[in-house]
Amino acid sequence: MIEFEEYKVKLNNLKPQFQTIKEGMKLDSAREEIKELEARTASEGFWNDTAKATKVQQQLKRLQDKCADYDKLEKQWQDLMDLCDMAIEEDDDSLLEEITSDFNDFTEKLEATRLSTLLTGEYDGNNAILTFHAGAGGTEAMDWNGMLYRMYTRWAERHGFTYKLLDWLDGEDAGVKSATIKIEGENAYGYLKSEHGVHRLVRVSPFDASARRQTSFAALEVMPEITDTTEIELRDEDIKMDVFRSSGAGGQKVNKTSSAVRLTHIPTGIVVSSQVERSHFQNLENCREMLRAKLAEIKEREHLERIEDIKGVQMKIEWGSQIRSYVFMPYTLAKDHRTGFENANINAVMDGDIDGFINAFLSMKA
Repeated sequence: MIEFEEYKVKLNNLKPQFQTIKEGMKLDSAREEIKELEARTASEGFWNDTAKATKVQQQLKRLQDKCADYDKLEKQWQDLMDLCDMAIEEDDDSLLEEITSDFNDFTEKLEATRLSTLLTGEYDGNNAILTFHAGAGGTEAMDWNGMLYRMYTRWAERHGFTYKLLDWLDGEDAGVKSATIKIEGENAYGYLKSEHGVHRLVRVSPFDASARRQTSFAALEVMPEITDTTEIELRDEDIKMDVFRSSGAGGQKVNKTSSAVRLTHIPTGIVVSSQVERSHFQNLENCREMLRAKLAEIKEREHLERIEDIKGVQMKIEWGSQIRSYVFMPYTLAKDHRTGFENANINAVMDGDIDGFINAFLSMKA
C-alpha cells in the first residue's frame, strides 16, 4: 500500500529533529556527568553526608531518566520504520491502523520532547509555587478562583506531578479567596511560568438569581521553588513577621487552632502568609519558601542581577490585563490572548487539559 511508503517518508523527514533535540538536551554532557556521579556514589564514605548524598542521587536519577526518555524515542522511531518495512514486505493492510496510531503517539512525544529543550531558564527545572488571587466581584470571583485551583491541580495529576498546600483562605460564601500550592515535578516551573497572569471568566453566574451573564477575574502567580537558601538570602532585618489566628471557614484545609504567620519583605513590600500547618514553625517555613520564590520569579522576569534591585510589583486583576479568557456563554471557548491558541472544549480545559496553551507559549518564545 502506498500509505506505508508515505509513513516511511514522514518518519525520515522527522529524523533530523533527533540531532536538534539531542543538542538541546545536552545528552553528551549528561552521559559524562552520569559516569562521574555513579563513580561518586560508589566511593567510600559517600553516605557520611546524607543530605549531600541524597542530592547527588536525585541529580543522577534526573539525568538517567532524561537519557532514557531520549533513547526510548529513538527506539520508537526505529520500531515504526521496521513495522512499515514488514507491512510492505508482507503486503499486510491490517497493520495500517496500528502504524497510524503509533505514528500519532510518536509525533506527540517528539513534539513534547522538543518543547522541553526550550526550557533553558535559570529556574525552569525547579518545582513551581502557584498563588491564586480572586479579583473584584465577590462570590463569583472567588468561585472562579476555586475553579482555576482545581484546573491546575488536575493538570499536575495528569502529568504525574504532586502538589502540596502551603496556604488557603476560603471564600466568604463559595470558592477560594486565595491559595498557594507547590507543584513538584521535572520542569514544573518551566512549563507553568507561562500561566502567570490574569485569567478571565465569562458565564451565566450560578449566584445571580436573574441568570445574567457576568465577567470575573482571578490572578495566578507562578514562582520557582528555591531549594538553595543561599541563592536567595533573606536577611532578618529585611523581614517583618506577624502572628495571627487562622481565619476563614477552615474545614480540612485550615487548622483553626494553629498560629498563622505573615511575613512582609520590607525592601519590596511583598507579603506572604500561611495558616494551613499545625505548627507555627511550619507555617513560618512555608512563608519563607514562598517569599524566596516570589523574589526569584521577579528577579528572573525583570532580568535583574540582584535581589536588591527588585521593586514592589502589583498585578492588576481587571479588564484589559488578562492573558486568557474562558467563555462558557453564549459559546464555549478558551482563548490565549498572547498566542492566539484556542480550545473550544472548555470542560476539558477546566479538567486540566492546558498543554496546548503551554506549548503554544513556549513555541512563541522560542
